[in-house]
Amino acid sequence: MKKTPILSIKNLSISFGKNDVIHNISYNLYENEILGIVGESGSGKSVSSLAILGLLPKVISKITSGNIFYNETEITTLSNKAFQNIRGKKIAMIFQEPMSSLNPTMTCGKQVEEILFQHTTLSKSEIKTEVISLFEKVKLPTPQRVFSSYPHEISGGQKQRVMIAMAIACKPDILIADEPTTALDVTVQKDIIKLLKSLQKETKMSVIFITHDLALISEIANRVLVMYKGNIVEEGNVTSIFNNPQHNYTKALINARPSLHTRLKILPTIQDYLSNTIVKTEITTEQRKLQHKKLYNKPPLLEVINVEKTYMSKSGWFSKPTTFKAVNNVSFKLYEGETLGLVGESGCGKSTLGNAILQLDKATAGQIIYKGTDITKLSKSAIKKLRKDIQIIFQDPYSSLNPRIPVGEAILEPMKVHKLYNSNKERKEKVIEILNNVGLNETHYNRYPHEFSGGQRQRIGIARTIALQPKLIVCDESVSALDISVQAQVLNLLNNLKETFGFTYIFISHDLAVVKYMSDQLLVMNKGEIEELDDADVIYNNPQTNYTKKLIHAIPKGL
Repeated sequence: MKKTPILSIKNLSISFGKNDVIHNISYNLYENEILGIVGESGSGKSVSSLAILGLLPKVISKITSGNIFYNETEITTLSNKAFQNIRGKKIAMIFQEPMSSLNPTMTCGKQVEEILFQHTTLSKSEIKTEVISLFEKVKLPTPQRVFSSYPHEISGGQKQRVMIAMAIACKPDILIADEPTTALDVTVQKDIIKLLKSLQKETKMSVIFITHDLALISEIANRVLVMYKGNIVEEGNVTSIFNNPQHNYTKALINARPSLHTRLKILPTIQDYLSNTIVKTEITTEQRKLQHKKLYNKPPLLEVINVEKTYMSKSGWFSKPTTFKAVNNVSFKLYEGETLGLVGESGCGKSTLGNAILQLDKATAGQIIYKGTDITKLSKSAIKKLRKDIQIIFQDPYSSLNPRIPVGEAILEPMKVHKLYNSNKERKEKVIEILNNVGLNETHYNRYPHEFSGGQRQRIGIARTIALQPKLIVCDESVSALDISVQAQVLNLLNNLKETFGFTYIFISHDLAVVKYMSDQLLVMNKGEIEELDDADVIYNNPQTNYTKKLIHAIPKGL
C-alpha cells in the first residue's frame, strides 16, 4: 500500500533577488521517519527548510514556483496568522546555534513556557510542571536549576537540549533539526543524536535532520537527500547511499573526511571528485617511522614542564574566593617540524594550555621552555619579540579580522609591527606571494572580510599567521566550523605549508578524526590533566583510558 506523505515538496524554486538558489526540488517526508538532508553551506538545505516554516526573509527572497503540502494542505499560500497555528505547534525547528537562538535576557524555563502559553490552554502551574517534565525528558542534569538559569549559565550541550525541549513542547508532527550538533564536542554530539532518536521513537514524529556530515547522517537517518548548488543530486536509503553512491558529489562528501584507518598524503576534495582528478597516495607505517626518527633525534623546540593554570572566582562580596585548576601539572616536549595534536572535550583545558604557551594568559606555575629559554619569565618587550616566533590561527577567522581593513592590509600590518622587510612596497609584494601560497590571489588584496566565504576567511587567517615566518603555530579549533570539503582543503594547505616552510604545529580540536590525521603525537586532555600522550596511531588503535575510549567511540564512523 502506498504511504501518504505528511509533508510534500513539489517542484520548489526559491530566488534571492535575481539569483535562483533552489532549483525545482521535490521530495516527500513520511510519518514516523527520519529524513537526512546533506550538503555543504550554500547547497540550499536550510533555505528550503525555512520555506517549510514560512520563515524566508520577506523582502529579499521569493518562492518563484512549486508547492509545499503539510497533510495535503498547501501552506505556501497561508496568511501569517494561519501559519502561527502550525509553526511551533505542528512543525517545529531546532536551530544550529542555540546561543543566538535563545533570548539572553530570559531564563531557559520562561522561554519554553512561552511556547506553551501560545499554543495550549494549560494553567500557569501546569505549564511550569510541563517544562520541568520536558527538561527531564531531554535529560538535562538538574531541570530545576536550568529552569531558572539564563542561557550563558549553562553549557553548549545543555543549551541545545533546552532548544530541543522547546521544539518538542507541543508534540509536533514534524521536527526540523538544522545542523543541531555542528558546534558541539563529539561526545555531546553523540548524546544529542541518541536523544533525538529516542524522542522520535517515543513520539513517532517525523524528523528532517540537516547536516554537512554524511557520517553523522548514517547514525540517525532512514533516508537521505544529497543537495548541491540548490539541486537534489541523489536520494535513497542510508545503506545504498553509503555503500553505492552514484553522484561524484556524494562520493566526495564520503571521502573528504579523514579516514580513521588510512593516512593519505593529500585529502581528496569535492573539486577532485567532480573533475575526476583523484590521486590517493597513502603514507605507510614505515614512512611514518622514518619521519619520526628524524624528528625526535633533535633537541625539543618547546618543553612544557609541570604547567598549571589556576583561576580565582568570587561568588559574592563577603564569600571566600574559590580556585579552579584549568590546567594541572602538564608536561610534554614538542620537536621542530612536528604536529602535536591536543584533543579533549570543551572545558578540558586545551585552549587554556595553548594560551599559556602563547603567553596570552600567564601560567600560574611551571616552566615553558622555548629554544632553551623559559618564556614565562620574559619581560613585556621580550614577549613582543617572541610573538614573531609563536603565532596562532583562531577558530573564527571573521571575528579575528578587522571588518574595516582590507585583508591585504591586515596581513601586512604584523610585518610592519615587527619591522620585516625594508618598505611597504616590499611588504605588499610579500603579502601577494603569501596570498598565492594559501590559494588566494592578488585580486583579493583590497577586498574586505565580509566579501569572502568561511573557507576563504580561514585561508586569510592562515596567511596573516604565516606572514611573520613563525617557528611554532597554535591551531586552535581552526577547522571545526568549516564544511567537510573546505576542511579537507584547509588541512591539505596546513600540511603543505608545514612541508614548505618547516612549521611546527600544536593542533587543538575536539574532533579526534581530524586530530589523528594531522598529528605525529597525540595528547589527550581531561579536566585539566593529561589523560594519554603517545603516537597518534598508537592511541587510536589501543587507547589506554576509558575517557579516550569514549572519545574514539563517539566519532561518527559511517556505515
